[in-house]
Amino acid sequence: MPTVLKINTRNLSQDVVQDLKEHYENAELEIRVHNLPDTSEVMGEDEFWALIAMLDWSKPDDNSRIIEPVVAALSQMPVAKIYQFYDILSEKLWQLDTGAHADAMMRNDPEDYFSDDEFLYARCCVVANGKEAYQNVLSDPSNFPDDLTFEDLLYVAANAYERKTGKRFLSTPAFNFETGSNKQGWQ
Repeated sequence: MPTVLKINTRNLSQDVVQDLKEHYENAELEIRVHNLPDTSEVMGEDEFWALIAMLDWSKPDDNSRIIEPVVAALSQMPVAKIYQFYDILSEKLWQLDTGAHADAMMRNDPEDYFSDDEFLYARCCVVANGKEAYQNVLSDPSNFPDDLTFEDLLYVAANAYERKTGKRFLSTPAFNFETGSNKQGWQ
C-alpha cells in the first residue's frame, strides 16, 4: 500500500533523505511537484515537438550527431524539463505500444520474426519523425513505417542530463514504454 509523504522542499534536507532511505530501504519514490510558481519550468507538448524537430537528419550515418542538437538544447534547460522531456517521450512510445501497431510493423517482414526491442526502436523512429508523422501513425497503424528504427532517441534525456550535471541519469519514466506494457493496447 502506498504511503503519501508531503514535504515542503525547504524542509528537504540530507537528514530527511537519510531518514527516508533507512525507513524505506527498497522502496521506489515518486516525486510530484505541486503548486509550481513558474510555468516556464513545465515542458508542454509544443516544446517537446519543437525539440524533436531539431533532430539533424543531414547526418544519416551517425545517430549521435543526429540527436546532438536536441541534447545541446535540452542540456541548457532546467533539469526538470529534461525529466519532463523523458516523460512525454515515454507517453508517446507507450501510446504506440499496441498490437495493431506491431502487426503493421510486421506486415512486410518476410521472416515474420518479432523482436520486442526492434518494435520499441521502430516506435522511437515514429516519434523522431515529428508530431504530424506520430499523429498519423497513432490514428492509423497501417501508416507504420517499414524497417525503420531510431534507438538513439531513448538516450537524448540521459545525454542532456549528464552533460548538464556531470551525473548519471537515473529515472523511471512516467509510462513504461517497453513492448507489451500498454496492456489495453494489446487486447
